[in-house]
Amino acid sequence: MLTLVLAESALETIPKDLWSHPLIRRLSKRRGKHPRLMVLDRSLHHHAMKSLENSMKRGRPDIVHFSLLEALGSPLNREGLLRVYVHTINNYVISVSPEIRLPKNLNRFIGLIEDLFEHGVVPPKGKPLLSLEEKSLLALVSELKPTYTVIFDRPGKTRTFEETALILAKHERPLVIVGGFPHGEFSKETLDLADEIICVDPETLEAWIVVSRIIYEYERAILLPKRRLEKMKMF
Repeated sequence: MLTLVLAESALETIPKDLWSHPLIRRLSKRRGKHPRLMVLDRSLHHHAMKSLENSMKRGRPDIVHFSLLEALGSPLNREGLLRVYVHTINNYVISVSPEIRLPKNLNRFIGLIEDLFEHGVVPPKGKPLLSLEEKSLLALVSELKPTYTVIFDRPGKTRTFEETALILAKHERPLVIVGGFPHGEFSKETLDLADEIICVDPETLEAWIVVSRIIYEYERAILLPKRRLEKMKMF
């Protein structure tokens, strides 16, 4: 079982400091929704975000969306061998059910996340597919109790995805942490959680590329593609 955490993700509702900004007020009126219930999105709120602390690391819900689509659509997830969490830049944690079928459209995904931040769970009744709670990454990792934790970051030890996956596959509860933000660095508190920090490429790769490749190589390391094809021949 592999656990994936998108850490310090650029996913949050519009901060209170921006509620009175003319751009935010105009968009809020157009949507008929209070800014506290709207997801911060750089493609819409760029000019309002200029005054935000650490602004270049924030307001990119598309990164989480693309990364979750890659992870949840994988054979590893379909076999029940993947658990996914999203840790946000403001220390919220989203628990993602492996059974969820996320919308492919980004606007619909943002609407889903806005419902989640408003109600704390999606759907509001029945079996939760997404749940939200205020929690630090340290607290989440402490609960998960991983036997081996890898963070992907360029200053780390150079190793290929394949080599990393072979090591992950030897552990009972491996954890992979991928940055869910566009620019900037992991905090020291996050880096301190790693058993190893790994660099897999001389260039910075998009989060969803890292997610898709490490899941695929982990599938290969545990021989999942072969096992799935053999299972198909039985029918």
